[in-house]
Amino acid sequence: MSFLQLRALNKHYGSVKALDGIDLNVVAGSRTAIVGPSGCGKTTLLRLIAGFEAPDEGSITLDGTVLANGGSSVPAHKRGIGLVAQDGALFPHLTVAANIGFGMDRGEADRTERIAELAYIVGLDKAILKRHPHELSGGQQQRVAIARAMARKPRLMLLDEPFSALDTGLRASMRKAVAELLESAGVATILVTHDQSEALSFADQVAVMRDGKFSQVGAPRELYLRPRDRMIAEFLGDAVVLPARVDSGFAQCPLGRIAVDSTERRDTARIMLRPEQLTLKCTSREGMSGTPDMLFGEVVETEFAGSLCTVAVRLLNNADPPDAAAIGNTPLILKKPGMDAPTTGEVVRISVVGKAHLLA
Repeated sequence: MSFLQLRALNKHYGSVKALDGIDLNVVAGSRTAIVGPSGCGKTTLLRLIAGFEAPDEGSITLDGTVLANGGSSVPAHKRGIGLVAQDGALFPHLTVAANIGFGMDRGEADRTERIAELAYIVGLDKAILKRHPHELSGGQQQRVAIARAMARKPRLMLLDEPFSALDTGLRASMRKAVAELLESAGVATILVTHDQSEALSFADQVAVMRDGKFSQVGAPRELYLRPRDRMIAEFLGDAVVLPARVDSGFAQCPLGRIAVDSTERRDTARIMLRPEQLTLKCTSREGMSGTPDMLFGEVVETEFAGSLCTVAVRLLNNADPPDAAAIGNTPLILKKPGMDAPTTGEVVRISVVGKAHLLA
């Protein structure tokens, strides 16, 4: 049963329609991530759920209680919802300890110990508790904001780009620590982020937003491997999108005849492969002879970036693909492990792993 239900939410700012018929179900204790380009309505949606604004139309129900229905709305301080904003929004005149404990009952047993525990969970040294926000880095301030929100033991936690100010390594460890803490406390969470990998790794459910609407909502693996359209495919990660003719579970495309995840028949279609589905094995031009069913390419550019290397591969023998003019000599852009990546000028044999996805 849904813990949070959003039904037909609409919100206007003058002539601008920020939200256009939003529907969403959030299960108790689950994690939902909302992703989308800037200006698509993500933060507006969080503000409506938190109670800072009321929807023009539609309803918000939390654990059976109607929080908003059209013009009527329960005030934010009565909703039992925690919010961590992108800028932290700490109280500058309070110490770190006072900020974390701001929403806690002053008579709560072991209050001081709990403040120290929350600081430890978000990666803050105990000595920092006596400092004020202006004495902290941006990343430290954001961690204090997360600890403060968790101290109130909310029924629902809203996270608006909460890890954006953290270093890469700390960001990953913090995300994991926060996810584990919220899960152990049974707190449902909604995360708004511009980081697609963050959304996919953090959430049980991902919602892709565009122009005030959800384009697709589902499990992270489902959206990544079977996006509804090209925009979703490319927004959630690198994608190889190719023209194709599709029939009986196979596609004829610039990579040859490959399996697809649909039995639909289309003379003109677009299929998607994730770059990790394309394997490269170094060979030579001599090795291309006598193998008409194999696909070969030449590495025309490489970009080393540590653990991953971006490789541009120009196809050498894509015989009579559909819509060949649209492909031309445009290379495939793939990311491969830096240690094993081929170098510029090498000839490689290209193989496809798994099935391609047929886009709408």
